[in-house]
This record gives sequence, structure tokens and C-alpha cells, in this order.
Amino acid sequence: MKQMEVTIMGQSYLLGCPEGGAETLGRAVAQVDREMCAIRDAGKVKARERIAVLAALNLAYQLAEHGNKPSAPAKAATASNAVPQDLPENELDALMQRLDAALAEDGQLL
Repeated sequence: MKQMEVTIMGQSYLLGCPEGGAETLGRAVAQVDREMCAIRDAGKVKARERIAVLAALNLAYQLAEHGNKPSAPAKAATASNAVPQDLPENELDALMQRLDAALAEDGQLL
């Protein structure tokens, strides 16, 4: 297994990469970087840990909604629209409250 150095939201990471997987890993890194930067650039969320969790939720939702098909990057996400807006308002609010509660208890996820 070879290693690749990647940058996500301005921070470098050294990741293990299976042979022949560099292109796929590069696309995954680019998608994570886009999601995290979009959330950061929206300006409502500052903490890197919260940005990472919101980006992970966005990407997991896209995977669940579309199976394993690649999807276009999400629109700029914010704390108030971190998951697609076709969720009923009360479900979105409940999800955000659970996320806030989880992060309040464990302020350092990464």
C-alpha cells in the first residue's frame, strides 16, 4: 500500500492508498474538501470539528439517497441547510439539535 499526501481545507494529511486507487482517493478527497470549504465559506460554522461532521452528514446523505453512484457536490452548506432541504422542517431541526447536543458533549471529534 502506498501513501498519498492530500490537503483538505488547507491541512495536509498522509493517507494510505491501495495500488491503483490514487485516482479514486483523489476524487474522494476533492469531494470532502469541496464540502468542508463550502460549509466554512458560508460563515455560519467556524469549528473544524463541526464542519467535518456536517460535511460527513452531507456526503452520507448523498450516498444513501443515490446508492454508490457519484454525485455532484452539494450546494454551499450551512448549519441551517447541512442536509438536503427536501427533509421536512421538523426532521431537519431535530437532526441539527441532535448534532449540536453530540458535539457539546464531545467538543473534539478529530
